[in-house]
Amino acid sequence: MVKEQIKIACENRKARHDYFIHETYEAGIELRGTEVKSLRAGKANLRDSYAEVKDGEVFIEHLHISPYEQGNIFNHEPLRRRRLLLHKREILKLFGKTREKGFTLVPLKIYFKKGRAKLELALASGKHNYDKRAALHEKSAQRDVERALKEQSR
Repeated sequence: MVKEQIKIACENRKARHDYFIHETYEAGIELRGTEVKSLRAGKANLRDSYAEVKDGEVFIEHLHISPYEQGNIFNHEPLRRRRLLLHKREILKLFGKTREKGFTLVPLKIYFKKGRAKLELALASGKHNYDKRAALHEKSAQRDVERALKEQSR
């Protein structure tokens, strides 16, 4: 029994703070040239990126992958639109869900699984400010409880 090796290239931590995550999907990314080497070096940013369904395909917009330092004139464009590889029924399901009010496709992280770049894509809806405050308050309370239990065990 061999455990799968997963290496996280980059993560969008703010997405879980800003959105309610309803479902997640694993998608392959169509990459060119030096983009894979830049990803392996961790030179990517998911902060302002989002995905959309167009003409029966899913594309990720505003995913910034920095140019590879040792690259030459064939280096890639950092902010180009990249196609995501999903099954047809998943694309149709996402198309239907994103047409509903309030749902969007947000990338959560990019990782390597069995040597291939994968993107964890989430079907999400936005949080209001009071939801964010409640989540922060809950996290703070949990931290206080853990701290008190740790002090008590000493």
